[in-house]
Amino acid sequence: MSTAAATVRPREVLADLLPATRLRDVALVLGGAALTGLAAQISVPVPGSPVPVTGQTFAALLVGTALGASRGLASLVLYALAGLAGVPWFAGGTSGVSVSFGYIIGMMLASAAVGALARRGADRSALRMAGTMLLGEAIIYAVGVPYLAYAAGMSLSAAVAAGLTPFLVGDALKAALAMGVTPTAWKLIGRR
Repeated sequence: MSTAAATVRPREVLADLLPATRLRDVALVLGGAALTGLAAQISVPVPGSPVPVTGQTFAALLVGTALGASRGLASLVLYALAGLAGVPWFAGGTSGVSVSFGYIIGMMLASAAVGALARRGADRSALRMAGTMLLGEAIIYAVGVPYLAYAAGMSLSAAVAAGLTPFLVGDALKAALAMGVTPTAWKLIGRR
């Protein structure tokens, strides 16, 4: 390994621009969990599906991107644990385990993945951000759809029809929105 490669530092994520303290990290994790819980209250039922359209996935992916892998994962783990403990901040003000809990597990993994990609600069341009968000969504579905099939006693094809297909257009819109959010934030700050 060359010395140049050994000294390459990971890039900053947006949260790293705040002064580094333990209190900052705790506040960011709490804030990320709260943002995800708040966004989950934007919930629209989908006819024929036990899974609603929510702002939750968008928030979870933005939390991962803005906070980085470890803080993003910690935020989503806190969100999940609090919801399991009875805080009514899952989709539509629910708590506990439901047939859609697999999507929350997927959000934890996706938040860490997009956070790791953001640390490598994937949040600096619209095109890379779109790919990052689509990968995050794919991770959420890779866990959520099989869990839905198992928990609801559906076939995998029925779970795809109820828990994936109706959401593709909305997810494309969320990815398009994300393409503007973080790259624009970096541009406004004057760093890319």
